[in-house]
Parts: sequence; structure tokens; C-alpha cells
Amino acid sequence: MPTISEKGRQMPASPIRKLVPYAEAAKKRGTHVIHLNIGQPDIKTPQVALDAVRNHTIEVLAYSMTEGSEIYRGKIADYYAKNDISVNASDIIVTTGGSEALAFVMGTIMDGDDEIIIPEPFYANYNGFATAAGVKVVPIVSSIDSNFALPPIAEFEQLIGPKTKAILICNPGNPTGYLYSKEEIQQLAKLVKKHNLFLIADEVYREFAYDGREHYSILQESGLENHAVMVDSVSKRYSMCGARIGCLVSRNKEVIQTALKFAQARLSPPTFAQIASEAALDTPKSYFEAVISEYVERRNILVSELQKIEGVKVAVPQGAFYCVAELPISNSDDFAQWLLEKFEMDGATVMVAPAAGFYASEGLGKNQIRIAYVLEQEELVKAVRILGAALKEYTN
Repeated sequence: MPTISEKGRQMPASPIRKLVPYAEAAKKRGTHVIHLNIGQPDIKTPQVALDAVRNHTIEVLAYSMTEGSEIYRGKIADYYAKNDISVNASDIIVTTGGSEALAFVMGTIMDGDDEIIIPEPFYANYNGFATAAGVKVVPIVSSIDSNFALPPIAEFEQLIGPKTKAILICNPGNPTGYLYSKEEIQQLAKLVKKHNLFLIADEVYREFAYDGREHYSILQESGLENHAVMVDSVSKRYSMCGARIGCLVSRNKEVIQTALKFAQARLSPPTFAQIASEAALDTPKSYFEAVISEYVERRNILVSELQKIEGVKVAVPQGAFYCVAELPISNSDDFAQWLLEKFEMDGATVMVAPAAGFYASEGLGKNQIRIAYVLEQEELVKAVRILGAALKEYTN
């Protein structure tokens, strides 16, 4: 029998989706599964985006431009201008989700065996993108005790070597919900300039900043024109995960020209999804005000309920819609599977994402879970109460 590649063997399974078969089996048994495991917002997609697709007049569904519609890219640039980010359409490549943008960045700036430093815990698929590109992830640990703040710059310095090409952050963070401050971004900016590295920022949760805090983009920092590469997406901002439209943004012309060659290899981003995404840019500010208000209430309820459970430690999110909770258990993978296979309360159980898959360092996160608070408040309260009851019954 022919063998698969070593790269294929090394490709990590998603910690978010690998428990799906157990969840489906639970549902078939008649158990109501409350999904805390995946960042699929229940907020309605803006009507203006849905109407743009419904009311189209296209008669031939043709290829779009490889870099995305020029009109759409111009409108994206206008959107960024409103967020104090000065770029133009030629600095933007429209991608099939933020995921493709990250894959393009890896291919554009890194060769096999090059290294990328990422604060952990981090979005699990960063491991997958790095594996696919033959790139080595060098993790730097952030701690729940500091709410997952940026690790000290001195620790970054110790990890930088001849193979280091970039530092990657997610701001606000998935899975932590941490929002990097302007001062932290400036520390990283100084570091990448000193060592001639790229600074990549996944900013797909930009709108979701809480408690009066403001998001500060790497593209707002002067002097990073040749260093900064930003990844973005409509998925979370407009509750349009299924549109699969994102973008790669950089003022570094060589980065854009090289990434465009990777984009040409996949021909073009989807036309209808671009139409919806372009229309979504006309979403009124009141939409975000209502959404952010709702997420703040959900966060407050979730954190408050979790803090009532003996032995649970929780980081308080400052943005996005995730939090990491540390549980009084030794193996959250086993616990998450046990919840789906063997536990229910009043006909319901919960599905969580074990946090070990969000770390690259072996052994870390094994007593932690990620919770996505993308459910109505009443359902969140019910889910945490089920979690609390399960912890009393579960034996490590």
C-alpha cells in the first residue's frame, strides 16, 4: 500500500472539531448538547449582506480578480481608514477566509525549517498552517495568572535565532480573549525592527474590545511598513463564518506581490461571498454597539458563573468571545469526551474544547478548556451549571 506523507502524519487534528463524533452520538441518544466548543456566533448576519446576494443580477458567475474585486478592496481600505489604518486597495489581497490569508503569509515569508514565535495558547490551526508550510512553531508561554498578557520581551529575545523569521499574535486573542495594549504592540514593533523580523497580526476580532478598551492595530504603528502583515476576515465581525472571505494586508510591496502568486494558484476568491462582504461594510454602527453590549453581558455572566465553581480559575476576556478556564482535573481531553459519552443533567450535556490543542508545548493546557460564549445568556448559565455538576461527579 502506498504511504502518506510525513507532513500528513504530523498534521494536527482540530481540538475544536475532533469530539464531533461523540457529540453526534449523544444527540442520537436524545441528549441535548450545548456547544461551548466553537466560535460560531448566534448573532444574525447583517440583512444588507444577505439582501445583496438575494437581489443580484449576475447572469454569468465568472471568475473574480485573483486579488479580489477592486471595488471591494477599495471599500475595505475605506473601512480601515475609519479605524485609523491608512492603506489602499493595492495593499490588500482578498482571500478565502482568514485561514487562506495565514497560509499565504506562511508561504510568502518562510521556507522549510524557518521558525515563527507565537505566544501560547494560540488558535489551534496556526499549528496546522505551520505544519503544511514546513515551518517550526516556537511557542512562548503566556499565563492564566496574568490573564494571558504578552510575555516579557526578554523571553522573546531568548527564543530568537538564525532561523526566526516572524512573530505571530492574535489580537484580540483566540482562545484567551486577551487584548494587547498599544504599549505591548509597540514593544513588539521595536523587537521586530531590531531583529529584522516580520510581525504578523491576526486581527479578525478587532471590533470586539470591551470595558472601554480600544483595539490597536500593528498597521497603526509607524515604522513597520516593511515588517507588518495583517490578517483579517468577515467571519466573526459580521457573523458570516460561512462566507469564507478574509484578506491579507501589508504595505510591504514584495509581500503582496509574492502572496499574489500563491493567490493566482487558487485562481480567485468566491464571487457571491465577495458581494455579501462588500455589502456588509455598509452595516450601521448601531449593529456593533448592540453586538458588543450583548457579548459583554454574556462574558460577565459566564465568568461570574464559572467563579462559583470550586477549584475553577478563569481568565477574564478583554475582547473576542472566548475564555480559558482551568479546571480541577488532570486531563481535559478525557473530561470533554466523558461529558459527551457518559454525563447529562436534565437531558443535556456540554461540549467544550480541550485547551491542550491550543498549546505547542507538550503537557501544557491539559487541565484547561476553551469556552466560546456565543450562546444566549440563559443557555450559558445552564451550560456552566451542567459543567459544575459534572466536575463533582467526574473522577480523573
